[in-house]
Amino acid sequence: MFDKLEQIKKRYNELSTQLSDPNVFSDNEAFKTLSKEQSSIQEIVEAYDAYTKAATELKDTKEMIAGESDKEMLALAKEEEKRLAQETESLVERLKILLVPKDPNDGKNAVLEIRAGTGGDEAALFGADLLRMYTRFSEREGFKLEYLSSNYTEKGGVKEIVINITGKSVYGKLKFESGVHRVQRVPETESSGRIHTSAATVAVLPEAEDVDVVINPNELRVDVYRSSGNGGQSVNTTDSAVRITHLPTGLVVTCQDEKSQLKNKDKAMKILKTRLYDLAKQKQESELSENRKSMVGSGDRSERIRTYNFPQGRVTDHRINLTLYKLDAFLDGDLYEMLEALTINERQAAMTAEG
Repeated sequence: MFDKLEQIKKRYNELSTQLSDPNVFSDNEAFKTLSKEQSSIQEIVEAYDAYTKAATELKDTKEMIAGESDKEMLALAKEEEKRLAQETESLVERLKILLVPKDPNDGKNAVLEIRAGTGGDEAALFGADLLRMYTRFSEREGFKLEYLSSNYTEKGGVKEIVINITGKSVYGKLKFESGVHRVQRVPETESSGRIHTSAATVAVLPEAEDVDVVINPNELRVDVYRSSGNGGQSVNTTDSAVRITHLPTGLVVTCQDEKSQLKNKDKAMKILKTRLYDLAKQKQESELSENRKSMVGSGDRSERIRTYNFPQGRVTDHRINLTLYKLDAFLDGDLYEMLEALTINERQAAMTAEG
């Protein structure tokens, strides 16, 4: 393991040297590629540096204990030895997890889809809460959001919404959100104060790049029609809405948010490419190994993954049995503690699967 860590650190230093070269700096594509590679191993190098520092201090402390005669100093040194031993052991475990190969899609942008499930208007309102939660998280992370398709209820709930999220490692940070999210609360319309249970489904897909998916135009049926629902005058009076059907798979994508038919078609194609890429990805994963079923990030999207309980102010993730009593902060985009626990769980599961 330590030989591998030394190689990674050596490569990190090489990349630092290359990135400081004026010729590389002036080449946008080369600079972007090298920066991405360095960023992908930075966390490992930082953890390894912390381990090296702690291990050196532990060695020095042991040598001091061997030659120390003062009882008071000896007691202090032994306490320090105990602390450093625990720190090095903890860092070794963290390094083992960090060395597990990451999902190659982790660095990609993502397409987020939210749909109201069981519960009528209350489910749609909960979908709007989830939309705000992911919007706030994206703001904290500096991500950019582009709305590809949306369908709201009269009360401001979300029937269905599709968003393209761009930024650093968006998919890697949000992929654990795919699944059924359940809410337990008293709806505003409930006069008797009874707690209702509703649900919304979330899907997070890695954004497909042109090299990932090649679509044969002859396998598409493109229909245009008049937009419906809220919108400007021209939205409802021109054939600007687009429906694309991928004939081999039967996948259907519609988009009517834009006044321009061309813009709606571009957005619909982006959604279609992402869904086709996800289909291919799922097929490949299922063929490669049954072990994927035990991993948090790639489970069945029909599975109930999380419950948001308003009366008790708690959010529980059922995959890792983690409950946090900070529902308000969580819904305001503070997902970090939960996402970190899910990431660690995924890597531990991958490490176990590798044997």
